[in-house]
Amino acid sequence: MQEDKLYHYAVIRLVPKVEREEFFNVGLILFSKEEKYIRLAYHLCPEKFRLMQPEASYEEVIENLETLRCIAAGELRCGPIAALPIPERFRWLTATRSSIIQTAPTHPGKCRDLEKTFQRLFELLVM
Repeated sequence: MQEDKLYHYAVIRLVPKVEREEFFNVGLILFSKEEKYIRLAYHLCPEKFRLMQPEASYEEVIENLETLRCIAAGELRCGPIAALPIPERFRWLTATRSSIIQTAPTHPGKCRDLEKTFQRLFELLVM
């Protein structure tokens, strides 16, 4: 019988006006130390972005989100942080920031299938 796997996840938020503390969810990062698993995906609707942040560059935000995805995936072209062990990458990716891309507090969970859990949470919290 397959055992449940412990994981932690955080929602990635776009905070167009940091001083107003308004945000909308644009991504998800899920991590399991025991399974050596980390995954980050994002979806930024152009129309919603333009309504919430008309003066910012959509392309720049996508570029920053892609860099975060690249770091999570351990792609060395993204710099030394991508070379860190998975738990350290997760901590770096979920650290408190004052930029327009932030993560919500992390939450733990248990599941049997990390990929299915990632997809379910991504659909529920981001899409």
